[in-house]
Amino acid sequence: MSEPRARRRTTGDEPRARRPTAGEEPRRRRTAEEEPAEPPRRRRAAEEEAQPRGGADDDSPSTARGPRRGAARIGAPEAASRAAAHVRTMTGRSPEGVTSLERTEDGWRVGVEVLESRRVPDSTDILAECTVELDGDGELLSFRRASRYYRGRAGQEDQS
Repeated sequence: MSEPRARRRTTGDEPRARRPTAGEEPRRRRTAEEEPAEPPRRRRAAEEEAQPRGGADDDSPSTARGPRRGAARIGAPEAASRAAAHVRTMTGRSPEGVTSLERTEDGWRVGVEVLESRRVPDSTDILAECTVELDGDGELLSFRRASRYYRGRAGQEDQS
């Protein structure tokens, strides 16, 4: 068993909350409208890579982070979301989830899992892995169904 916590005794010497003086309005909490604007965002990686590093005669394409990749102007979460939306548009089926995400020289390559055939029990559902390539702005470059498989058995492909 734990011992009860001792109550803190005050001696009267502790500082108290400051009270407003005559003619001064009391402080109040800020409302949502009064909150300061968001702090300035950090520069995105593409912007940082576009900035030259080193001396004026340094014309190498690499930076401290590695080779330049200015093509991808959207981030990974946005690329995944847009890829899922493109799959929904192309197939008419709702994506189950994003299975892979890779930045490429031209933009993004995203793997999206789609439910192709719902069955009972659901362990016999047929899923498809679709590969979507997006440009740096998230626009569709290519779409293909890479494989089909029963739910829970990703190693067995092309089931009907």
